[in-house]
Amino acid sequence: MLQQQRHDLILRGLRDGPLSVVTLADRLGASQATIRRDLLMLDNQGLLRRVHGGAALVQDADDPFAEVAAVRTAEKEAVAQRCAELIRDGETVLLDVGTTTHQVAKLLHGRSLTVITSSLAVQEELADDPTVQLIMLGGVVRRDYRCVVGFLTEDNLRQVHADRLILGTSGIKPDGQIVDTTVIQVPIKRAMIAASDQVVLVADAAKFPGSGVARICGPDDLNVVVTNHDADPTTCAALREAGVEVLTT
Repeated sequence: MLQQQRHDLILRGLRDGPLSVVTLADRLGASQATIRRDLLMLDNQGLLRRVHGGAALVQDADDPFAEVAAVRTAEKEAVAQRCAELIRDGETVLLDVGTTTHQVAKLLHGRSLTVITSSLAVQEELADDPTVQLIMLGGVVRRDYRCVVGFLTEDNLRQVHADRLILGTSGIKPDGQIVDTTVIQVPIKRAMIAASDQVVLVADAAKFPGSGVARICGPDDLNVVVTNHDADPTTCAALREAGVEVLTT
């Protein structure tokens, strides 16, 4: 079994509660030493926490999509407008999940683009637009946040390539580290970054520092950050120092 498959099965198994190394080794047909290395790696990534003799899942702290969409709407719309101006006709654009990326999708109607997404909200927005070639990634439907997740989504992402990724997040730390509260989304976001030539992070000012226990990436993985004019200046300076173009609205 491939390491990534083991990691996905470990995280899936922990949804029902903590599990011991012995139990995980038995379920996955792997040695206890292998499972311990897997748990250490996943713990370092913020995807689980090790407990005595085993591991427990880090609980997601994100809110349902509709609740998040109703917060800071004007700021998100401004960020989305600036982001949409970066997208050129003819591009293949990968759109992450989230309420701000959904706002970006609203501005892509009538554009000659290929859009790839794991967001059901984006799919619903663009499904009836004949000018947009829409590619929906597969996976397990997560109804509360209107997206698909899981190893099928990650596998799909290894089969595609995008000119530009529009990435969402729940937090940007003062040193430019990008984090998220939704642990299950982190491997998918990383796969999106790997599949794209350019990474554009969309984050309204409230995401500085925002929240999140799991690290998505560092500033060196970003090309552009689009945010509001009142975003934390120290964090913006750290991003620029790392070579990231910071655009404000």
